[in-house]
Amino acid sequence: MSTAQACKNAEAEIGDFDFQATRATAEKAWRKKLSVVSVDNSGISKSIQRSFWSSIYRSFISPQDYTGENPLWQSDEPYFDSYYCIWDSHRTTHPLLTLLDPHAQALMVRSLIDIYRHEGKLPDCRMSLCKGLTQGGSNADNVLADSYLKGLKDGIDWKMGYEAVVSDAEVQPRDWTVEGRGGLRSWKSLGYIPVDDNDFQGVGLHTRSVSRTIEYAYNDFCIAKMARAMGKAEDAEKYLKRSQNWINVFDASSRSILNLTGSPDEGDLVDSGFRGFVQPRYTNGTFGYQDPALCSPMLEFTGCYLNPGGHETYEGGAWLYTFYVPHDQATLIKALGGPGTFVRRLEYFHNTPGLFYLGDEQSYLLLFLFHYAGRPGLSAQYVHKYIPSAYNDTLNGIPGNDDSGAMGSFVALVMMGIFPVGGQDVYLLVPPFFREASITNPHSGKTATIRSHGFDDAYKNIYIQSAKMNGKPYTKSWITHSFFTEGGLLELTLGSRESPTWGTRKADLPPSAPTQFQR
Repeated sequence: MSTAQACKNAEAEIGDFDFQATRATAEKAWRKKLSVVSVDNSGISKSIQRSFWSSIYRSFISPQDYTGENPLWQSDEPYFDSYYCIWDSHRTTHPLLTLLDPHAQALMVRSLIDIYRHEGKLPDCRMSLCKGLTQGGSNADNVLADSYLKGLKDGIDWKMGYEAVVSDAEVQPRDWTVEGRGGLRSWKSLGYIPVDDNDFQGVGLHTRSVSRTIEYAYNDFCIAKMARAMGKAEDAEKYLKRSQNWINVFDASSRSILNLTGSPDEGDLVDSGFRGFVQPRYTNGTFGYQDPALCSPMLEFTGCYLNPGGHETYEGGAWLYTFYVPHDQATLIKALGGPGTFVRRLEYFHNTPGLFYLGDEQSYLLLFLFHYAGRPGLSAQYVHKYIPSAYNDTLNGIPGNDDSGAMGSFVALVMMGIFPVGGQDVYLLVPPFFREASITNPHSGKTATIRSHGFDDAYKNIYIQSAKMNGKPYTKSWITHSFFTEGGLLELTLGSRESPTWGTRKADLPPSAPTQFQR
């Protein structure tokens, strides 16, 4: 704000600079911040422990509290900056903060709403007081829905918050490169973003039509959940219907022919054997074709960023985005041929070198989709395939850019045995990397503990055989946020083979869109 305020800040924060004393003060502050988490680390390697604690540490670095340092407008609300970017952080960073520091998360939500109040739109990316580029959907909608469904208050103006997310769904900004959504005219009339969209209502980068369609669908689902919880039945029905638009870019006849050797010889091409991928679609309703392997490590890996032309997905290909329907896996599984075919296809995706890349945030969910097909043990198996092989404490121990804390938050959550589906009150369960992991809610002071029986530090027993919640049998492969606000004990009995019964029944599967709106 000014040199005078900078000096005042320095004097208030470190009046008498002494390096060792300042270091000790910082360490004390970090220990207090991290104290809400405790684990039984007996027998656990130093490498695993370093990965775990440094991951939580990195998750607390951004967004940053700039309250009192915003020259753009006068406000009594908090101001946070470095939402860089919410496309990354809505998946695991904000859900982790909601668990470990719900007050800070509430302040961040208030800041997002205040940005809407003064600038007219929620940000999708923001740094150094500037609007950043929108990578896909309007993902602050997901953050607000996640926080609302998990009961955050702390002075949040939820009436204004709901107005903000509805603005994203209904009102196209002049420049949707930096906020909101583009192509809303087509979205509402056609039910998808066409590859040849004639968007005369605003300015933006006319790429990513497939991934934008899929992301808009999930944004609208999150708004639908929020509307339902607020008693807005008509809005809930409208946005639930729009959330089904993802299927309008699903081409059931499309195929994927893969070059598994990298050789230019066409004789090395192999049909994956699976049909049906999300594909670009034209205004007249016909489908185009984008090689489903495009923008995977197998084919033009860096071809799908915010660069013009030639791609209709973002930072990943159609193989990835075909699976990315966080809210309606039940419909997706049916579209892909049923649970058996779905599982085989998902395993093929993970096991075929060059198709799957775990260094980008939208890939995280794909480790856990086996839950929705009644195979939660396979989710645990693939978690251990990538941790610690891809995530560890070596120089190359982070496979992607941890600019938003999303890499760290992903590892921290998974090592505690939970994966939040950001935007929903759903946590998918896998065995923790520790005998016991606990989180103490800073608001209620109550502790939620996940304890493993049969745990071995060689990680051979990685399959849940049975579970008890506060002493009673628990068969679902997922839990809700109430476990963390009310506290309790979740006991997992582990074994070396996948259980044929735990989490496999239809009643025990994580919810999809129809069942979520029945609860």
